[in-house]
Amino acid sequence: MIPILHSLDALRALRRGWRGEVVGVVPTMGALHDGHLSLVQRARAECDRVIVTIFVNPTQFNNPDDLAKYPRTEAADAALLAPLTPDVIFAPLADQVYPAGFATKITVGGVADPLEGALRPGHFEGVATVVAKLFGMTGADRAYFGQKDWQQLQVIRRMVADLNMGVEVVGCETLRAADGLALSSRNARLTPAARATAPALHRAMTAAAEAIRGGQTPDPALDLARQAVLAAGFEAVEYLD
Repeated sequence: MIPILHSLDALRALRRGWRGEVVGVVPTMGALHDGHLSLVQRARAECDRVIVTIFVNPTQFNNPDDLAKYPRTEAADAALLAPLTPDVIFAPLADQVYPAGFATKITVGGVADPLEGALRPGHFEGVATVVAKLFGMTGADRAYFGQKDWQQLQVIRRMVADLNMGVEVVGCETLRAADGLALSSRNARLTPAARATAPALHRAMTAAAEAIRGGQTPDPALDLARQAVLAAGFEAVEYLD
């Protein structure tokens, strides 16, 4: 059985026995799927020790309703992880990550500003802060993230480089369903109709990328992609780049 630790002291006690070993960390918010499991598999293949973190980080949610509805499935997650044999699941309580009086935030400029950063003020500040906390708490040598959240991956890489954290950030290929939809914990919240419509985004983006590689200028290709997404049934396009 994989140990599940909820306190920093317990993790540090375990971590002390790993001196000289390469520690890989897979940060998650739980509700695991095959995309997460692929990150754990890669970490297991490349590192001496593997820590999977599960923490639903309140500071990266702009919408309280989104936070309240985010699935919390620790027992099911542990069962999925068991065949992959990570060394420990670290699922800290909120007061372990944000103790009373916590007042430090990390703001990453540049890459964090457009796209999701413009639509969700404070989101990447919450992401950067909690990831920095988890790196420090786990003593990560390597950390594994999916490329699905491309902007988040760039924000974390920028933070690690700028703050000389000494953590190797490993970006891993996006896993997709057979119809092209990227695997995501939030897919479970899609209605059947929305789930049927969702793959149109991947098709439109793939077509735009192929057109640009073929010599078309980006703006017309992206305009066609927007039109295709809306025609498929999306209510709006917040950004497409």
